[in-house]
Amino acid sequence: MIKIICVGKIKEEYFRNAIKEYEKRLSKYTKLEIIECSDYGTLDVSTILEKEKDEILKYISDRDYLITLEIEGKEMDSVSFSKKLEQTFLTNSTITFIIGGSYGIHEDIKGRADFHLSFSQMTLPHQLFRVILLEQIYRSFKIMNNESYHK
Repeated sequence: MIKIICVGKIKEEYFRNAIKEYEKRLSKYTKLEIIECSDYGTLDVSTILEKEKDEILKYISDRDYLITLEIEGKEMDSVSFSKKLEQTFLTNSTITFIIGGSYGIHEDIKGRADFHLSFSQMTLPHQLFRVILLEQIYRSFKIMNNESYHK
């Protein structure tokens, strides 16, 4: 199972449509759960991170293999990412990805993570990034199953 815990909601319909498409495609390979946590954008940074942390932790099990998505994480190409997922599924039934809010991810959650992943040093819009993550997870399953899609 893949679980994606994200701060914030998807506002634009075209992003929601893209997410629905990848949810449909991924259903062939794995169960997918997307959990949207509240965005506490009007408070001071430390309070925001603390509140987001408390909400995110409600959805993490001790058995989850936790991957935080952060600029400081390890960058990988699609094939390496696919191999990482495949190897992780050998010993873990749930891989949980955490997408933080505007100020990133609380240090306590980073400390709990099993793997720190970066897709780029660039700052990406949260809503677009969720689509990119789903696409790369889908691509990974296509690679794992030696199916055409990945080029």
